[in-house]
Amino acid sequence: MTTTKRIDAPMMKPRRVALLAASCALAVPLLPLPEYLVNLADLAGIAALVALGLVVLTGVGGMTSFAQAVFVGFGAYTTAYLSTVQGWTPLATLLPALALTGAVAWLVGAVTVRLSGHFLALGTLAWAVAFFYLFGTVPMLGQHTGISGIPAVSIAGVSFADPRRFYLLVWAAVVGCATLTINLLDSRSGRALRALRGGGAAARAFGVNVGAAKLGLFVYAALLAGLAGWLLAHFQRSVSPSMFGINAGVEYLLMAVLGGAGQVFGALLGAGIVVVLREQLQVYLPQWLGQTGNFETVVFGALLLTVLLAAREGLWPRLAALWPAPPPRAVAQDTGLSRLALPERDTQLLRARGLCKRFGGLVAVNDVSFTLRAGEIMALIGPNGAGKSTTFNLLTGVLAMTGGQLQIGPETQGRTLDSITPQQAAGLRIARTFQHVKLVGAMSVLDNVALGAHLRLRPGPLVAMLRLDRRAEARILAEAARQIERVGLVEVMHQRADSLALGQLRLVEIARALALDPVLLLLDEPAAGLRFKEKVLLGQLLRQLSHEGVAVLIVEHDMDFVMNLVHRIVVLDFGRCIAEGEPTRIAKDPAVLAAYLGVAEESGP
Repeated sequence: MTTTKRIDAPMMKPRRVALLAASCALAVPLLPLPEYLVNLADLAGIAALVALGLVVLTGVGGMTSFAQAVFVGFGAYTTAYLSTVQGWTPLATLLPALALTGAVAWLVGAVTVRLSGHFLALGTLAWAVAFFYLFGTVPMLGQHTGISGIPAVSIAGVSFADPRRFYLLVWAAVVGCATLTINLLDSRSGRALRALRGGGAAARAFGVNVGAAKLGLFVYAALLAGLAGWLLAHFQRSVSPSMFGINAGVEYLLMAVLGGAGQVFGALLGAGIVVVLREQLQVYLPQWLGQTGNFETVVFGALLLTVLLAAREGLWPRLAALWPAPPPRAVAQDTGLSRLALPERDTQLLRARGLCKRFGGLVAVNDVSFTLRAGEIMALIGPNGAGKSTTFNLLTGVLAMTGGQLQIGPETQGRTLDSITPQQAAGLRIARTFQHVKLVGAMSVLDNVALGAHLRLRPGPLVAMLRLDRRAEARILAEAARQIERVGLVEVMHQRADSLALGQLRLVEIARALALDPVLLLLDEPAAGLRFKEKVLLGQLLRQLSHEGVAVLIVEHDMDFVMNLVHRIVVLDFGRCIAEGEPTRIAKDPAVLAAYLGVAEESGP
């Protein structure tokens, strides 16, 4: 069966821009421009490669780095040493330069990306300082004098010593890397990378190896910087430590932020502005102030602060807003991904035995046990602080169990686990929503939901960069569209998630969980923020899932919603299970009435 769906195409416009940029790159050397302008264009292109890495690292992955100038230095020094001391041809040094840069980035990143927030930024700053002094003290690298006499690049007997020819080499690299980056972000792997910016909890819940994704992104940004360093060495024909210091690292970060962190073409725009502005400031500021000095650094600091206050998303989104966004295109797709088999109804899917979680001296969950069967809808209820969300986090591996065991899977093939990770839970087809909505606001509803299908098809990043993943990507998006339709949000499918109301966001989370094709669905306060009609439709959807054989576990405070929906209720109070049974019995249980539903009437004076 084939249907026609409106599938979002956010990357079509940038791809056309890339082709236009490539055409301009071919034409510029033919124009009668002064040589210093061509030199500036060369430097802007080299800087754009570094800024492009920071765009994906900082704007997409949420990791701020001051160390990119150091990775430029590794690429530059490697080719400088091999081509001057060892006598290698410049082109032969490209792969060793990238290999060394990537290896250093992997070693540095394996330690550094474990940090977060300002600790990560400070960690990269420490590496930047350490390697800067390393470049200046190693005798084979010329110490503070550096290395000079670097030969020009020559390919097939054609020399690129002339800046106009070198321009073609630089901007071919820029356009090629920008296209590869666009392809990467417009893919399954790209959605996983964009989900990192929200902290990674949602990405982990749907099978993304967050640590590996962060490290891969760190290395990718470093490789772009290493390529820039290789080009810079053969353009300047000399290298010295001063080219790769802290000031250079701050300038590269300014380029990414100024153009628009997270915007591929913002890197090109920011690099162009900063390179030209730096050139002009270095000429005119000493004349105006009557003395020499690095006064442009002060201007750049003020400019960065102004951008953060006035245009936090950078300049590129504001320029892009002047043109209408490309409309979603109609694409003929099948109904999405093939569903895996569900266990027979009443088959035991989950058995929790003696779950316990302590935070220091606080016991949040204490000896909680229950079972859940295929097709059953069960609720965890209790007052605030009873341990409901903590229990959810134990079941999905967000928190490690202090004690207890889980048996997950059909009764005859279940596995007993003392611990579980979010990736393992997703692999076992356990999907969840969160008490506090965890969506990527800058991504469309469609892309957020498609993240849920991350494990169902697995084209890798290299396949995506070469755009060989289109069939798999089309199937993933079709599956996401199908789940969005099931929760009744077709009309907002292509909107940014941060434009939706709270009730709609919760429905998007449910659609994302369904895209995993779960056997066990955990919903943390799914009815919060929903209107009456939306609650009715949600109840109908959950009953349909139950009929299909999906087990559903709900944490919810809306007792009317719970009592009319679930088959069984487990009541928690101060981390302990105080009652379990059918809704009619729970509604009359004295312990439950006293703890949560209301105080039981006294029988006498």
